[in-house]
Formats: sequence, structure tokens, C-alpha cells
Amino acid sequence: MACGSCGTGKDGAPGGCQSKGSCASGSCNRMNVHDWLANLPFSDPESSCRVVEVSFNNGSRKDYFKNTTLHYFEKGEMVAVEGVNGFDVGMVNLTGELVRLQLKKHKIDEFNPDIKKVLRRASDADLAKMAENKAREAQVLIRSRAMARVLKLELKMAEVEVQADGRKATFFYIADDRVDFRELIKQYASEFKVKVEMRQIGARQEAGKVGGIGSCGRELCCSTWLTDFKSVNTNAARYQNLSINQTKLSGQCGRLKCCLNYELDTYMDALQFFPNDADMLETAKGRAFLVKKDIFRNLMWYTMAESNKQYPLSLETVKKIKLQNREGIRPEELETAEVITGKPKEIEPEYADIVGQISLRSLEKTTRKRRDKERSQQQNQQRGPQGQGPQRPPQNRGGQQRPPQEGGGNNQRPPKQQGQGQQQRSPQQKQQGQGQQRPPQNRGAQQQRPPQQQRPPRPPENRGPQKPKEGGE
Repeated sequence: MACGSCGTGKDGAPGGCQSKGSCASGSCNRMNVHDWLANLPFSDPESSCRVVEVSFNNGSRKDYFKNTTLHYFEKGEMVAVEGVNGFDVGMVNLTGELVRLQLKKHKIDEFNPDIKKVLRRASDADLAKMAENKAREAQVLIRSRAMARVLKLELKMAEVEVQADGRKATFFYIADDRVDFRELIKQYASEFKVKVEMRQIGARQEAGKVGGIGSCGRELCCSTWLTDFKSVNTNAARYQNLSINQTKLSGQCGRLKCCLNYELDTYMDALQFFPNDADMLETAKGRAFLVKKDIFRNLMWYTMAESNKQYPLSLETVKKIKLQNREGIRPEELETAEVITGKPKEIEPEYADIVGQISLRSLEKTTRKRRDKERSQQQNQQRGPQGQGPQRPPQNRGGQQRPPQEGGGNNQRPPKQQGQGQQQRSPQQKQQGQGQQRPPQNRGAQQQRPPQQQRPPRPPENRGPQKPKEGGE
């Protein structure tokens, strides 16, 4: 519950906390309460509770004081109250009928004369003196730890609270065993010139004074609203089917988390319907051992000794098998129950063709071709200054190679004679040759003659253009 000064400012921006130091711990929720009876009208104001609850040191300590003045104090006001040999300054935390309910809860008499009184509203001088003495607490804490270490006392000084007028200081310490600090009190009194009060606290109280964020992502319960620290043991984790992992079950104080007790009663009520003597079941295939209890689905999970497969059984099935075992009957198989998960069925999304008729692969292919063309052009431009012309891509021209041109002229090939390389074939031979399959051969510019005729000798290999002989053969 945030204080009244927190909220949104202009234009929706967070206004921040302006509660004059009450949120110095980093949060407005530190031991804060909401008076839900504050706006209710009462017929007789004189019969309302005249006791107010005052918090000190940003909510780390609270106490009740009797309002003997004629002033009506509202929540959040700073008041000066009776202290030890002086006065102290605190903030009003609770007023009205809700205080009477708190007194009844803590078994405190409203008309007890030992209850201290509220003196007045805190003046500017009172607030200035309180701020001056509160500034000493950090140095006093450091010095007190050093003095305790010199005396070799087995204790840890957690916090020091100095009274507003500077006449008293309360030292909160943690110790496992009883500590003799009589000599330490004398040194503290002579060193700090105050009246010393030693108060022992536990690890959970220390975590509440320090504050922090828990594993749940929220502020620690002990620093916001929890005041009664009940004992927590590992049985609370076993009843809730939690793994006994000390690291995960421990809080920032090093003890088991207080939230283990929050849902324990619900689990205990649900476990009343589960059979207690069903840790092992006898079957024809062997023994089945209990693994866990699922109170949300009312199932008990078992596993066989020979295999690691788990069998979920309903409570009625377990009770039935247990009754058969008592009569000496071993069932053949375990009747497993259907496990229904609360996870909704996933619906496959419908995809829309926003590209249309254009295929992404064709676009990538076009881009790749354009990139290869640009790369080949760049290579040709680099080869140009070296006296080499652009190279043409190789083409399949039937195995013929054009002889190099001399002088750049166009030389024509001489006409071929029928007697040199080729002979004309008759139409009948052509039809016979189409029906037969010939193995692939590397034929150059010449055609293979039919097997009935003798193959003429091959012309010489590429040795330049040949000139026709004079006179012929």
C-alpha cells in the first residue's frame, strides 16, 4: 500500500514519493498499514480509541502511545513522544478504531497507565535534531563492530538506532549462544556518551531490517507486512511435493522461506483424502513404489522396480489394489488414469501468400545471375589493359576449333572434296543408320563412315589452314 504522496504527476509521469524520508528504505510498503476504518463516521468521538500507533526508523520498530492532547493526529504526521530521559520523534502509523483491534490482538490494555504519551506535534527544531542524531548511526555501527571484535565476542551487530534527542542508543545484534556483553556495554557508554540498550534479534528480523527483493520478484514479506515469524521445517516442503534443495528453499536470511507455511494448510486438507499406507503396491509383475502425489488432479504416481516408467493411478484404483493386496491378490496390470493437462490446444496459424505469383527462389536466382554478370564484367575490365581482349564463353560447336587468325583477316576454309573426308550415302543407307544406335564418339568436323566401307586416314591435327594441292590427285 503506497503512501498518500505517491502517484502520478502531471502528464501521467510518476510523481515519486515526497513523504519526508518515510520511503528511505526504497519502498512505501515497509511495515505500512491501511486504515480501512478511517472514513467511517462515529456518533460519539469521545468514545473512540485515544491510543495511536507510532513507527520509528522507517517502520523497523512500532509502539503504542496514548494521546492525552486535544489534537487529532492523522496518518503520516510526525509527532514527539516520550522517550528514555528525553523525547523521541516518530510518524503516526495508525489511528482510530483499528488501533483498538490491534491492542486486543496483542493483549494490551487500552487504559494501562504504563503506556507512554504523545507530547506534541514535531516542530522544526525536533526534526532538525533528529536528523543530526540519525546521521551518527552509520559511524556508530562501524565503531561498535570493531569494539566487539576486539573483545572477541561471538555476535554480529546488525543495526543501531539512536533516539531523536541523542540520549539513548539501541544496539540490535545476532548471536547463536548466550553472550556476556557487560564489558561491551561499559565501553559503548563511555565511547558514545549515550545510554546503551542491547536487544537480540534473529536472522529473519535482520533480513526485515535490511530489506530486499525475494525470488518471487516482490519485496520481502518480513520487511513489508510480516511481523510474526513462525517456525518453518522441511516437512512443509515434503507435504507440498517440493524437492529438498536447501539453496532453493532458503531465503536471504539463510533460513527456510516463510512462504512455505502460506499454502501448507491447503495441502494438508487435500491430503486427507489420500491413503496413508500406499507407499508400495504388489502386482503380478513386481512391486510398484510411490513417486509423488498430485493433489490438483487427485493422482498418485507409481514406478516399477524393473523399469523407469511411471503409472498415474487414481485414488479409487490405489485403494482397490491395496484392498486386494491385503487379501493376497495381485493384479496383473496397473489401471492407469488419463492425465488431462490444462494447456490449451495449439491452433496452427493460417499463412497468407502476400508475395503473390512471384516465387522467392526465382528472385534469388535472378539476383545471383546479375551478380555473376557484374563480376565477369569487372574481371574483363581488369584484363583489358594487359592486351587481352574479352573472353567469350565456351560453346559446343561439334568439336571443331577455329584456327587462329593471322593479321586479323577473315580466312575462308577451302572446300572439301568428296574423296578426302566424306562420301555421299544413299537414302536406303540413311534409313538403316537411323534404326541403329551407335556409341558416342568424339567426332570432329568429319562424319563416321559406315562399317561396310574402309575408313580413310584421319587428316593431320590442327596445324593451321591447309591449302589445296595443285593439280589434284
